[in-house]
Amino acid sequence: MIRLNLTATPQWLDLAPGLRLLVGPLTTALMVSARADLAVETLPEGATQEEMALAMAKSVARRAVLDWEGVGDDAGNIVPVSPEGIDALLEIWPIFEAFQTQYVARGLLLDAEKNVSAPSPTGPSAGVTDTARPARGRAPTAPQD
Repeated sequence: MIRLNLTATPQWLDLAPGLRLLVGPLTTALMVSARADLAVETLPEGATQEEMALAMAKSVARRAVLDWEGVGDDAGNIVPVSPEGIDALLEIWPIFEAFQTQYVARGLLLDAEKNVSAPSPTGPSAGVTDTARPARGRAPTAPQD
């Protein structure tokens, strides 16, 4: 069953101790916009899966992150949310992984759920037909001299 969250209110994601992001809902419009991002569309032909995942995560985050807590510069001064700041934050491996797991993967799991086939009414093998033939006596043997 798909559970719809019709409130569409932003939610806080705790990505690391002392670091959290306020994100808007992961909507179809957000994902379509992220896929059309110039940084995603201009990836080279031979880009690796990792490069594509990072570019897409940054694109999604630039659209989704509304605010954050626990992000500062080298001097410890609080840094406001910016596209450059979001990109730099996602270059930190544990933060990237947490964002992927807690935000992006939720949308992808929901997408995967809607793409599976419904189970057969009486079990997973109900629609399967038997392809084996029953044995009709002994198998022929080679002629003996």
